[in-house]
Amino acid sequence: MTFIKYLKDRILILAGWVVLSLLLGFMVWLTPDLHNFWDNLSYLLVLQLFIVFLFFTIDYHRRKKWYKTFDKEEDSHLQHFVESASTEEELMIQEYVNQQVREHHSMMEQLLDSQKDQKDYMDSWIHEIKVPLAAVDLILNSIEFDIPDEKFVLLQNEIQQIDEYVEQILYYSRSDEFVNDYLIQEYSLKKIIQPIIRSQANYFIQKNLQLTLAEADARVLTDSKWIEFIFRQLLSNAIKYTPDHGKIDITIEKKNNGVALILQDNGIGIPSEDLGRIFDKGFTGENGRKAQQHSTGLGLYLAKRLAGKIGVDLSAKSTMNEGTTMTLFFPQLDYYHEER
Repeated sequence: MTFIKYLKDRILILAGWVVLSLLLGFMVWLTPDLHNFWDNLSYLLVLQLFIVFLFFTIDYHRRKKWYKTFDKEEDSHLQHFVESASTEEELMIQEYVNQQVREHHSMMEQLLDSQKDQKDYMDSWIHEIKVPLAAVDLILNSIEFDIPDEKFVLLQNEIQQIDEYVEQILYYSRSDEFVNDYLIQEYSLKKIIQPIIRSQANYFIQKNLQLTLAEADARVLTDSKWIEFIFRQLLSNAIKYTPDHGKIDITIEKKNNGVALILQDNGIGIPSEDLGRIFDKGFTGENGRKAQQHSTGLGLYLAKRLAGKIGVDLSAKSTMNEGTTMTLFFPQLDYYHEER
């Protein structure tokens, strides 16, 4: 609190002093046989004003430490206890504030415990659900020749989609603890993305999509597991929003300051008004609201968030009815960095 604000809070005291001074002047004016007293009264009023402001200054500096406890901008006021009260009024306020801090801490602990329980249950559920999913996949493969090929492929696709949604939930759950679950090493980009492309082969065949994977390759410093998940989200979206007999191109370009992994399709594209929000959590946009697309609004959000955590830039360009280009840019990194 500044000294000016301190004085504003004490405007009634100053107003009271002014009223008393005027009353004193009025009584002197009514008193007969007083000569040359007005000069002395003026000096007296000026001296009183000086003493009043001196008192306010001393009191302000005495309370300054107390005021500073409420001026902390770097932390929430409900994170720290107040301990510098010196008057009865300050003690009363201090006790009230500290009670609020204690209640806040208690509520935060309960909330964190509840979130931890929910996360533990979610992680457990994700790992448990993978067992019956794997069993269903094995059963499906065992009856491959007992059912029509069309139904077999459809069932296989549905199982794969369920598995991808479960994987999405797993990575969403782990995104807050990213620092404990990544390993930066040098990898070949092609070796990372090729297994993801093969896992989507059924969708390419069903929709008669043409895939072009450039021969060029590059080695980057990154975490392969997180890049696999990010690329899977991008490729899945490209397949989903590209019509039958469409085309998907994947290229790797070496640039002066890094490497770009470019995924381009000739699908339906993204409306210009939606393009700036596609990485927002839960945003599905015009395309995602179409019933046949079944968008969750989490895939691109997670891709963008996780890419940022490992220092990779994810960007998008799109033109309606012409296609979309997703770019993962890996900045040039060295094991040892020297300033030049």
